[in-house]
Amino acid sequence: MKLKNYFYGFLTALVIILATNYLLTANANTPLFQNSVIDNSIAQVSNNPKFAIPIECKLDQDCFILLYSDRDPSPKAVDFGCGRQTYDGHKGTDFAISDEKIMAKGVAVEAVAPGKVLRVRDGISDRRIKNQADKDAVKNIECGNGMVIDHGNGWETQYCHLRNGSVVVKPGTVVKAGTELGMVGESGLASFPHVHLSFRYQGEIVDPFVGVNAKSGCNTARNSIWQQPLNYKPTGFIRSGFADAAPTMDDLWSGKFYDTVLPGNSAALIFWVQIYGVLPGDEEHYQLFAPNGDRVIDNKKKIKSAKKTWMGYVGKRNNSQSLAKGKWRGEYSLTRGDKVLVNVRKEVQLN
Repeated sequence: MKLKNYFYGFLTALVIILATNYLLTANANTPLFQNSVIDNSIAQVSNNPKFAIPIECKLDQDCFILLYSDRDPSPKAVDFGCGRQTYDGHKGTDFAISDEKIMAKGVAVEAVAPGKVLRVRDGISDRRIKNQADKDAVKNIECGNGMVIDHGNGWETQYCHLRNGSVVVKPGTVVKAGTELGMVGESGLASFPHVHLSFRYQGEIVDPFVGVNAKSGCNTARNSIWQQPLNYKPTGFIRSGFADAAPTMDDLWSGKFYDTVLPGNSAALIFWVQIYGVLPGDEEHYQLFAPNGDRVIDNKKKIKSAKKTWMGYVGKRNNSQSLAKGKWRGEYSLTRGDKVLVNVRKEVQLN
């Protein structure tokens, strides 16, 4: 009887030892046994993550950064490069495209890192904000169409101003870096076609060009969280072309004047340029050449005030069909000090 009791006691002890060893092993290797529960559907970014850009384009070729985060806590505004390409309270980076014609063709907005979609909004119409009435119409929906994505480890991204009806994800969608989310648009508080991207770490806004816990202002250490090096470019080219009448900024954002051939009886021949980030003292140089090579316009002028976006033009009226038929050429440069920042050459056929 005693031998039988010893045997059962031995088996019981062996079972306890094996069970304890299994639980300890499981505790060490199974996330569900950790103190905090991890949602395995969210791909966790590292503690020092790097993020892609949120738009399918070649930066500074067919898209550009127009506005940066405001780093001045006062009512004034300054971007991380100590420049003016921001406005008071701007909390993200605006990746822009040239106009609504390109917007209509479709430029994809993409996830910047793996994650899980938390919130989505669609159904807000696209329209450029031009006045106070337009601003009032989008009160409380300033972001327009967009989404928030959780990347794990305290990181979130928010995407704003997507094109109406273009959003292709929903809450709970798991994404990879590069997953299409929708298309660039002008919904919400948008005065040009772009996607606004903002980063949050543990609930706090992060300027991606300087990184986490950076002090206010522009004279601070830069620990970029971008995957690829993104140079600070506060001044650059948007587009240029020819028109038969004086253009407006509204015309250009709308996508007018892409023609490379104009009728010979056009009322005028206008060479125009649209750029961003001009400063007082910048010098513009416009030249217009006739089909025979004669330079018919040679115009230099200084810019008097800083502008986040800028448009200028020169041209000739077609009095009594005085404009020769053939290929005309426009040339433009923007110079700051001894440095040429923008250099453009454009041709049009006058038939």
